[in-house]
Amino acid sequence: MTFWDHLDVLRGTLFRSLGAIILCSVLGLAFKNFLFDSIVLAPARPDFFTYRLLGWSFSMELINVEVSAQFFVHLKAAFAVGVIVAFPYVVWELWKFLSPGLYAREKKPVRTAFLMSTGLFYLGVLVGYFIVLPVCLQFFMNYTVSDAVANTITIGSYMSMFFSMVLLIGVVFEFPTIVLVLNRLGVLDRSLLRKGRRYAFVIVLVLSALITPADPFSMFVLAIPLYLLYEFSILLCSKSPVKSEAAE
Repeated sequence: MTFWDHLDVLRGTLFRSLGAIILCSVLGLAFKNFLFDSIVLAPARPDFFTYRLLGWSFSMELINVEVSAQFFVHLKAAFAVGVIVAFPYVVWELWKFLSPGLYAREKKPVRTAFLMSTGLFYLGVLVGYFIVLPVCLQFFMNYTVSDAVANTITIGSYMSMFFSMVLLIGVVFEFPTIVLVLNRLGVLDRSLLRKGRRYAFVIVLVLSALITPADPFSMFVLAIPLYLLYEFSILLCSKSPVKSEAAE
């Protein structure tokens, strides 16, 4: 295939993936009440699973101060639903695009990595939804500079934290998948990751600061699972780079 042929195939992959996300987003548009009352706004209520499990007292009042805010919040939430639901199909499309360029011995481990990516993404979404987001909300809602200042949160502010805590953490949890693919392609090995632990710790803190509101507490909450992912990536790697068939 020529370069332009590859671009045509890639364009088809991207269009089909985007189409699947849009199609799944219709679910979020059609089932608005279930989406917000049972899922999106659940961490804002005191009876949320995490608060009851830890015995925390929690209270949050959400308001809307912009005319069109609730409409656009619905659109963003529906798109997030589309990304989450369609994620396995998007991974499958990427696998179809990449697999013809792999050697026979590379296809099995890379296929395993792509299958693992779906589980890791959903694991990251669950960690963000049930752990990081509730912990951050609990911290910020109970933190005040004065008793005279009440914490009344806008729906836009809440949704911004919701998306960063849930979707971005799901994406970041794909790190072991990338490491496994690079290892099986002979780009890196276990010893290289072990030597990079110090740098990895700094990168984890930076990522945590970018995803969370950058306060020390929420950074620490997110940094723990991210660093554990790095250690898990080391276990996934072989001790030495895998030689490709071309090198042999």
